[in-house]
Amino acid sequence: MSIKKQPKYEKIADELRKRILNGGYDVDQAMPDEINLAEEFEVSRMTMKRALEILVLEGIIYRQRGQGTFILPSNFSQGRINVLNKESQGLTKLLGERAVKSEVLQFEVRFPEKEVARHLMIEQTDPVYEIRRVRYVEGEAYVIEHTFMPSSLITGLTTAILDQSIYRYIQEELGYTITSSHKMIRADKPNEWDQKYLGNLETDPVIEVEQVVFLGNGKPFEYSFSRHRYDKFVFTSVHIGR
Repeated sequence: MSIKKQPKYEKIADELRKRILNGGYDVDQAMPDEINLAEEFEVSRMTMKRALEILVLEGIIYRQRGQGTFILPSNFSQGRINVLNKESQGLTKLLGERAVKSEVLQFEVRFPEKEVARHLMIEQTDPVYEIRRVRYVEGEAYVIEHTFMPSSLITGLTTAILDQSIYRYIQEELGYTITSSHKMIRADKPNEWDQKYLGNLETDPVIEVEQVVFLGNGKPFEYSFSRHRYDKFVFTSVHIGR
């Protein structure tokens, strides 16, 4: 299986995103300019411009003519995790160096129900992994994920992989490229799982994200429901005018 090489500007965008999320740049001051960043990363200004454009489109930074490039302070409001509408790379990558761990509550192979098979574009006779995990950020429970994946496509999953990052395994070990996702975001009342593992009270809302995630070849590999603590996440939609 051939592994698609990540473009240099995407690698730079990943590094800059990590720096921003980990406080590498002062939110109240302009970031280093395009010329200095290009010299630091030893790339052309065009490559650096493309890397910065990714972060602009993600709503992480913005540019003011004649003044420089700045970090959007809304991404750091109240210490919440900012999840962008285009984000499809998983919690581990989103948080950079912050420690993300998992507690596996369910991991089995079974035949899917009709709705799961429909979203994954498979038959009900095609087995899937059913996975339920609690994701912890620096030791605190943030989200419960209930995930279905075709076992014939995402091969070799183990509890050791589930304890860390499934997406990292899919991209680095299986060699797939994760390109896009379709999400539906809704508010819900907490269920027994939320109250037990996230510490939600009966009156606390939960943010549920139902999504289908696609590989570079167009195949859906994940159908999932992620239930987030309302006080730990902000979901941002970025629209670029034409």
